[in-house]
Amino acid sequence: MPLTLLNPSEVGSVPGDDGQIPVPRDGWNRPLVVPEEGGVPVGHTRMTTHIDAIEDKSSLQRYYKRMVMIGTTAFSVGEMNQVKRLDPEDPEGKRQLNHLADRAENLSGANNKRERGTHLHDLSEYVDRGEELPPHASAQDRLDMAAYKAATEMMQVIHIERLVVVPELKAAGTPDRVSFFDGLDPDGAPAGHLITDLKTGTVEYGALKMAMQLAGYSRGKLYDHTRFPVDAEDKAALATWKKTKVSAEEAAQAYTALPDVNQRWGLIMNLPAGSGQCTVYWVDLTTGWDGAQLCSAVRRMRSRKNVLVPFERV
Repeated sequence: MPLTLLNPSEVGSVPGDDGQIPVPRDGWNRPLVVPEEGGVPVGHTRMTTHIDAIEDKSSLQRYYKRMVMIGTTAFSVGEMNQVKRLDPEDPEGKRQLNHLADRAENLSGANNKRERGTHLHDLSEYVDRGEELPPHASAQDRLDMAAYKAATEMMQVIHIERLVVVPELKAAGTPDRVSFFDGLDPDGAPAGHLITDLKTGTVEYGALKMAMQLAGYSRGKLYDHTRFPVDAEDKAALATWKKTKVSAEEAAQAYTALPDVNQRWGLIMNLPAGSGQCTVYWVDLTTGWDGAQLCSAVRRMRSRKNVLVPFERV
C-alpha cells in the first residue's frame, strides 16, 4: 500500500558513507568482514546474492536471451564466424563465447536501465544531502529528482550507503538509506527509523526480493571496514590481510548498532527512470525475514557434498 504522508520532518545534514576506501573482497567478490568476536576476515555473501536463492529468474533469463539475440545483429562478419568456430564445451571456447555474449548483451542496450538506475542513485544522494544537482544533470534528471524529493520530504535521512553486516545470514551489503519517519506505520505504531531503498525500475514482480533485502539489513549492524586499513587493490596486501587475526576488542570497535530500526516495516521509493514520478511503498519485513531465513536453508542444502557416490557391488 502507498505511504500516507504524516507529520513531515525537516531533512537535516546527512553523514556520508564509509569513505572512498574500497571494501576488501575475496575471489568471489564477497566483502571480507572481521567477525565481531574477532579472528581472520571472512567472506560474507552479498545481500543481493543471498536473497537470490529462492528468486524465480526465468522471466529475467528469457529477457537477456532475447537481448543477446538482438545484440548479435550488430556483430561483424568476423565475429559471427568466430562464434561458429568456437566449441562451447572447450574451456577456451567457453571463455570466448561468454565474452561475445556479454558484448552482444551490451550492444543490445540490455544494461541501459541498470546504468540509468545507478545514475539516479548517485543523483539522489545530492538531494538527500540538501545539495544542488551537478551541472551534468539533464532536464529529465531534474524532473526525476524533483519527484523523488517531493515523495521523501517527510523523512529525515540518517545514513547513506553504509556497509551493514548481518551475522545471522553471514551476509553484508549497503542499504540505500536509514531514514527517520515521524509518523505511523501500517500497524498504527510509530514508524521511527526505517531501512529505505530506491528502485528505478518496475516493482511489479520483485516485492518478495525487496522485502527480504530490507529485512536482512534491518537485523544487521553497521560495519566500518576502514578501521582495518588494507589496500583492496593490492593483491599481496589483500592475501596478507586474509590471514590476519584480529582480536575481539579490535573487531568489536568496527561494529555499531543501527539506530533502533523498525523490523516490521521498511520503505521502497519507486522512481522509474525518466518518468518524473516517485511512489513510496511500505514493505512487510516480517515476510521478508522469513524469506531471508529460507534462503539460508536453501544455500546450506545446495552446499551439501557427496550426494552422488559411485556404485559398488558388495
